Amino acid sequence: MSLISVFLGFFIANILGYGGGPSSIPLMYQEVVTHYHWLTNIDFSNMLALGNALPGPISTKIAAYVGYNVSGVFGAIVAVVATIAPSSIALILLLKLLQKHRQSSVVKGMTLLVQPVIAIMMLVLTWQMGRDSIHSLGPIQAIIIAAISFLAMTKLKVHPAIVIIIAFIYGGLVVPHLHV
Repeated sequence: MSLISVFLGFFIANILGYGGGPSSIPLMYQEVVTHYHWLTNIDFSNMLALGNALPGPISTKIAAYVGYNVSGVFGAIVAVVATIAPSSIALILLLKLLQKHRQSSVVKGMTLLVQPVIAIMMLVLTWQMGRDSIHSLGPIQAIIIAAISFLAMTKLKVHPAIVIIIAFIYGGLVVPHLHV
């Protein structure tokens, strides 16, 4: 039964995730944390941060990690297939359809109207993870870390993966000693 749940959880999240991995993350969060309780909020945040530091698509890394935790190697395979299948099938079908109707104002309008929905979904996920960070670290430390990260990426042009690795090192070495 757990392999079926793994398949359904990731298939549903990825069939509804229009726009790639980032738009699927809030849907995966819903399935993994809220619906099936395979991970906690903190575990999902940690997995997401680590997954973003590694090369490759984030959605397949999430699927492989969670699938493996739930049902071992077969769970990882099933989760990755459930993650890749919707995109592959939809890509083939949509490309054929778009080629046929590429000048349609309806097609252009659909793609423009979905973008705000994706933005709101990402904001909700950011809010939830930010709330968990503030709860775990305290508001001052969470704001300082967020501000330093923002400045490092925008002003100093530090790659996000390096910022994530530094945050992991900080979290492993400094935070446990602060008795938060």
